[in-house]
Amino acid sequence: MNQNELVEIVLVEDNPSDAELTIRALKKNNLANHLIWLKDGAEALEFLFCTGLHADRPQAQPKLILLDLKMPKVDGIEVLRRVKEDENLKSVPVVVMTSSNEDHDIVESYKLGVNSYLVKPVEFEQFLEVASNAGFYWLLINRVPER
Repeated sequence: MNQNELVEIVLVEDNPSDAELTIRALKKNNLANHLIWLKDGAEALEFLFCTGLHADRPQAQPKLILLDLKMPKVDGIEVLRRVKEDENLKSVPVVVMTSSNEDHDIVESYKLGVNSYLVKPVEFEQFLEVASNAGFYWLLINRVPER
């Protein structure tokens, strides 16, 4: 993706296989043209807040953040907390896509303002369907305020 293109989807996922499956599912529905894959929470925060390696990117915010919880450096709960505390980012829909089905993670995510919490299915076809449906709903069906 060209650095000057506006990003619509930010995928924050440390597992390359899960990232590949998610991107594949979104491409199947032509939803991955303006997607950036960030491999950990620290990189996600730099991108979203235009700091570090992403200090010179356009200031426009994404339309959707797909966020894993269990990541190195900075976990997804902390990324979610920072996004939902920020005036410029808090209206961006955040969908947690994680392998964690723990009540604590679900409750904490909703307390922090997550828009949706999806547990990644283990089966390949189901995983593709969940990722595809999430992207389709949040980008094409859901309405958000104009920024």
